[in-house]
Amino acid sequence: MILITGGAGYIGSHVVRDLADKGYSVLVLDNLSTGHVESVDERAIFIRGDMGDRGVLEEIFAAYPIKAVMHFAGSCLVGESVNFPLKYYHNNVSNTVQLLHKMIEHKIRSFIFSSTCATYGIPNQETITEFLTPNPINPYGKSKLMIETILNSISEIYDFQYITLRYFNVAGAHHTGEIGEDHNPESHLIPNILGHLQGKTPYIEIFGDDYPTPDGTCIRDYIHVTDLSEGHILALEYLLQSSSQKIAETFNLGNERGVSVLEMIKLCEQVTGVKAYVKMQPRRIGDPPRLVASSRKIKDMLGWSAKYDIKTTIETAWNWYQKHPNGYKEKNNPHQ
Repeated sequence: MILITGGAGYIGSHVVRDLADKGYSVLVLDNLSTGHVESVDERAIFIRGDMGDRGVLEEIFAAYPIKAVMHFAGSCLVGESVNFPLKYYHNNVSNTVQLLHKMIEHKIRSFIFSSTCATYGIPNQETITEFLTPNPINPYGKSKLMIETILNSISEIYDFQYITLRYFNVAGAHHTGEIGEDHNPESHLIPNILGHLQGKTPYIEIFGDDYPTPDGTCIRDYIHVTDLSEGHILALEYLLQSSSQKIAETFNLGNERGVSVLEMIKLCEQVTGVKAYVKMQPRRIGDPPRLVASSRKIKDMLGWSAKYDIKTTIETAWNWYQKHPNGYKEKNNPHQ
């Protein structure tokens, strides 16, 4: 059985479904502070609880034959982390330490960690590799890097192995249109553009058009959530197949192609057939001009490669929003 913390969230719910499709037994732990129980596949066991609660963790690890943990739970808004740093160090670092304590007590040795490209800060490389020294500039990125440091330390002492996956910009939805991205507030570019094109907002904001990029707007690397899920499952199977060898690896997960904000708006217009109204705003503090991943390491070691191009990614997201204009409010709860 695989324990998924944060399995009712956007990324976690896709991994839960894909694991279930591959025949894995899945247990989801989520406090539903930002997740949606409606997104959890009905084949999974769902427990509402907090990973910082030692009692809940003890009950779970004592009752279920858990072989590995995939850890998605945590806070992930950069701006919020600047305003409420203690929330991020508590939710992301302290609660993860509680989880790791219980794993070690119960001799569960395999851990997949959901990290972020925010650990790199403002890189000076065209394409970011895992060999770049991390230099996060906000509490969110710093909290994730702290966990990476902790994982490295405990793997040196205990029978414990891990893979850290540093995401770039995750987007898109399941090909069925049954699960997708539903955040409140929504901070990601594609859902904000598509929400505007649905008529939910009067305009889409662009924060800065004077960056040193071809069209003056920021460039980002967008990876489809299904490609991301596949990377997690390959990493999990790599850990589970190891016996005497102890693995401690970090991989980027990105599409290796940069798309600017203006390019993304034009692509969304093409997919939807709706014209966007754009409002320019000043730059946001700390926004790097360009963040594009090198995913060569995970390709070479695990055979992973991104399959979805950016237009298909937008199409799957648009399909989700067309089917669920109000998000998960319109879906029945399979765990009631």
